[in-house]
Amino acid sequence: MLGNFEYANPTRLYFGEDSLGYLNVELPKFGQTIMLTYGGGSIKKNGIYDQVVEILRANGKTVVEDPGVMPNPTVEKLYEGCRIARENQVDLILAVGGGSVCDYAKAVSVSAYCEEDPWEKYYLRMEDVDNPVIPVGCVLTMVGTGSEMNGGAVITNHESRLKIGHVFGDNVFPKFSILNPVFTYTLPEYQMVAGIYDIFNHICEQYFSGEDDNTSDYISEGLMRSLIRASRIAIQNPADYEARSNIMWTATWALNTLIAKGKTTDWMVHMIGQSVGAYTDATHGMTLAAVSMAYYRHIMPCGLAKFRRFAVNVWDVSPEGKSDETIAAEGLGRMEAYMKELGLVMNLRDLGVTEDMLEGIADGVLP
Repeated sequence: MLGNFEYANPTRLYFGEDSLGYLNVELPKFGQTIMLTYGGGSIKKNGIYDQVVEILRANGKTVVEDPGVMPNPTVEKLYEGCRIARENQVDLILAVGGGSVCDYAKAVSVSAYCEEDPWEKYYLRMEDVDNPVIPVGCVLTMVGTGSEMNGGAVITNHESRLKIGHVFGDNVFPKFSILNPVFTYTLPEYQMVAGIYDIFNHICEQYFSGEDDNTSDYISEGLMRSLIRASRIAIQNPADYEARSNIMWTATWALNTLIAKGKTTDWMVHMIGQSVGAYTDATHGMTLAAVSMAYYRHIMPCGLAKFRRFAVNVWDVSPEGKSDETIAAEGLGRMEAYMKELGLVMNLRDLGVTEDMLEGIADGVLP
């Protein structure tokens, strides 16, 4: 384990088929006005909206709606949400949706009372929060980002062709998150597999770093093995509760800051993927998939021992009679085959990237 660190996670999780009922436990802790934030309306079609609103009304809350959060929340939408929150003096932002909705809610929470342009302050200058923060709660309907238990908030600025994530501190973490695996059943397969790979890559970004014998790496290997198994079951039967619950739980632990402790980390695949997203508005998990294999094969010689371990401990590659290079390459080959099995996008052209975009994408990786 490297260095000295502290660990605390302030988000309270409620998990399981009956977890939505715990809104009744959390709502009395907050004030009268709730800003209900959600995406394109799928929660109205699958009934989750009605369930949430019924609980809000039963608790006597005033509900202010902020719908229309897009998959890659824009700075214009952020400004709109800030205006709604300020004008209504909301006491809690309740995000009902996937990672983009949760990210957006956190961005609004820190930006609503920011006295300057929050894009400039928080996303370009990466400054700490020094203004009042509106508390956030999450009801998760799609898994992948881990946003339900961390301080991350990614915002896209199409005008400047930048997609930037700011990882805020403990005061911005959701106060509570509700995780019901059943709420993910109706998700289209494309979105489900994109989320699965987002989870997997979150773990990779923290795993492929350093060669010390780190407890976090053992946890990461277990999470990856569980995800591989559960994802294959969920592809065949999207309503398999055990598989969907394992995917949902793995997503949370993949990016709630635990497995990064005592480690250096990478995140370059995410930086490239986010820059691609700024140009194409492509689904986040697919942008990661499209760049991963080229990147990992490129860096493999620089971290051969870890890639060898990955091959043996995650993909069950037999090391007998093989060089470390052969073992590591076989591991990445099995990873690539798994990605194709899921139906992930494996190259940038399929996401709409053209050669004239490449220089701008590269510049956007480290703006």
